[in-house]
Amino acid sequence: MKSRENIVFLGMMGSGKSSIGRLVSNRLQVDFFDIDNLIEKQMNMTISNIFNTKGEIFFREVEEKITLKILKKNNIVISLGGGAFLNKKIRDEVLTNNYSFWLKVRTKDLIKRIKESSKRPIAFKAKNNELLELIKKRSNIYSKAMYKIKCSELTKNEIVNKIIDIYETTKNISKN
Repeated sequence: MKSRENIVFLGMMGSGKSSIGRLVSNRLQVDFFDIDNLIEKQMNMTISNIFNTKGEIFFREVEEKITLKILKKNNIVISLGGGAFLNKKIRDEVLTNNYSFWLKVRTKDLIKRIKESSKRPIAFKAKNNELLELIKKRSNIYSKAMYKIKCSELTKNEIVNKIIDIYETTKNISKN
């Protein structure tokens, strides 16, 4: 572990990366960066609009640039977009220099959350079997994260406590 002590959340859209990230950053009293929000601010457009007007390739290029820049900061909490960890440059940076947490949510819970949201450009028009494929494909890559948190049976508070316990324990061990 290098000197950076960022906590990075990854996982499917709807897995709670933003809400858990915000709660963890508040508890640890460090800055929180939501990559999707940063992209929307920089582009002055919603993620859906970026996908619809400029395409996914353009979005992924902007996402890579912003994510790699934020990952250079130290002692912060970061929520990646659902597809960001599929990018090899982002994944390598996250795995090399940060504490990464995959927020794993049961597939049926994810599909319900995704279907109820209009903010998810990739999944908005997808059929359930397409979502299942996407979840399965991405899960293989998400599984490379340093830690996997099974969120479906836990409250937000329990998830936050578990993450902070792991983070503080690991941080203390690596200092000794």
